Amino acid sequence: MCGTHGSRAPQASSAGQGWGRPWAAASPEEYSFEYGSPRYLLLCGLGGMLSCGLTHLAIVPLDLVKCRMQVDPDKYKGIFSGFGVTVREEGLRGLARGWAPTFIGYSLQGFFKFGLYEVFKIHYKKLLGEEKAYTWRTTLYLAASASAEFSADVALAPMEAVKVRVQTQPDYARTLREAVPKMYAEEGLWAFYKGVAPLWMRQIPYTVMKFACFERTVEALYKYVVPKPQCECTKAEQLGVTFVAGYIAGIFCAIVSHPSDSVVSVLNKEKGSTALEVLRRLGPLGVWKGLFARIIMIGTLTALQWFIYDSVKVYLNLPRPPIAEEPASLKKHK
Repeated sequence: MCGTHGSRAPQASSAGQGWGRPWAAASPEEYSFEYGSPRYLLLCGLGGMLSCGLTHLAIVPLDLVKCRMQVDPDKYKGIFSGFGVTVREEGLRGLARGWAPTFIGYSLQGFFKFGLYEVFKIHYKKLLGEEKAYTWRTTLYLAASASAEFSADVALAPMEAVKVRVQTQPDYARTLREAVPKMYAEEGLWAFYKGVAPLWMRQIPYTVMKFACFERTVEALYKYVVPKPQCECTKAEQLGVTFVAGYIAGIFCAIVSHPSDSVVSVLNKEKGSTALEVLRRLGPLGVWKGLFARIIMIGTLTALQWFIYDSVKVYLNLPRPPIAEEPASLKKHK
């Protein structure tokens, strides 16, 4: 057994340094903020904001092509041809269309997703108690992430609606400033929130898979793959495990959330449509258009998000609890 929360942090005076030292080099008193404190949770939200905002901004071109493949499969037949058509018609600048609502929307979503996940995970663990929290830890991860994502999507929905409209209707509006007043004049506030229900359908399965799969994959990697205990690994080694676990989780995330993502893309493009109408029109095969592009996008995205989020915790010297270990009280019963 490697120890408790306090056995893994670097000294507060050397945040961002000492990458060759094991986590076990510090004591609980050397953390910058106490685990679960308001400042700790706020900084976790900041880490989530950076991880989601920056990564989604980086993949705007791929996301644009993916959305266009979903709403106009006859014209955008594949990922590579989709890039070609976009560049021929709009130039390289066309690949950046929708960057502003993407960055703003996913930064807000990341703040609430990661910040509230930490809040709910701590809260649910207290409600369950140590033994049940360990025994039902997968359920705990699922419940905490679903609760967090529900609120995060309310923050994301307006900018997601603008992003899809700008990316899939080139003649409608070219920028965030142009699209928002036009959408409001045509449909009022409903234009920005009509996609929140299918967004929940897409994002909640994605997020519960993202967090639960990540947590259990990290646990499995340290148990079966990494040749030494977690607390003996250097910071760089632990962040490497984070990246691998994040990519594995991202592949599963892409698959479970893709049908709903297709519905959201079409729904936000059209006026007056409902999610059920779009689903019926797309059919069982149409909802899987663009899956390969989404797997590449979401796998890379999820891995980088976890890597950035974990790196922020390292740099700010925040407590990073070790992988779940069976409580001593449960071991006695065996």
